[in-house]
Amino acid sequence: MTAHVTRVESSSRIAGEETWRLAAAEYRRMLELLRTLGDGDWTHPTDCAAWDVRGMLGHLVGAAEGFGSPAELIHQYRVGAKLLRRGAVDGHLPVDGANAVQVSERASASTVELIARYERATPKALRWRRRLRWIPVSQPDDGGRFTMRELFEVILTRDTWMHRVDIARATGREMVLTPEHDGRLAEDCVLDWAKKHGRPFSLVLGGPAGGRFERGAGGPDIEIDAVEFVRALSGRGVRGEILGTRVVF
Repeated sequence: MTAHVTRVESSSRIAGEETWRLAAAEYRRMLELLRTLGDGDWTHPTDCAAWDVRGMLGHLVGAAEGFGSPAELIHQYRVGAKLLRRGAVDGHLPVDGANAVQVSERASASTVELIARYERATPKALRWRRRLRWIPVSQPDDGGRFTMRELFEVILTRDTWMHRVDIARATGREMVLTPEHDGRLAEDCVLDWAKKHGRPFSLVLGGPAGGRFERGAGGPDIEIDAVEFVRALSGRGVRGEILGTRVVF
């Protein structure tokens, strides 16, 4: 844990070329984790109750292929909307329908094939994320509305990171964590969270991705592992929502 204190009022969110460097690195780290999994790992349940590890792989591949092809993305959301209208989806948001399509349409592929498809799809997803981020629309989420720019620049990387946490926890793998990568993603979550609730706080995050963050004076003192903090912001974990606030994943 570092003694350095980051004042959130004067800190900057992920932006510019840092956005794409972190996104590419997170895709690589996910691929490296997937390649360590064996036959006995795929049926383990994850923190996403609807998916075991195999189902989560289908989602990851489907998302990468969707965000790497506008036609595929439109297809997923159109079919997903039909599933939502029929009540055939565990969820109520447009993204829930798209996620269900991603998983169901990849259910017959082998895990070896899906990992290979993920490797092929992620570079395309990075290219289209740059191109599509200027679409002037927003979407609802349990963590608040988000713009397409937020989705393509920040949320998709954050979502991949969280699913890497999910898979590591489900399979007992030790998650690769570094201050430069995971610490920066955790810091960005802190800044997003702080902006949403607007209150003073003193926050100490433990572990390789951790740090100390403060805003104002007189707020609560919170101490928690960095990964567990980010899990809580996504609605996972025993702490629930920190200061009653979530962010979008």
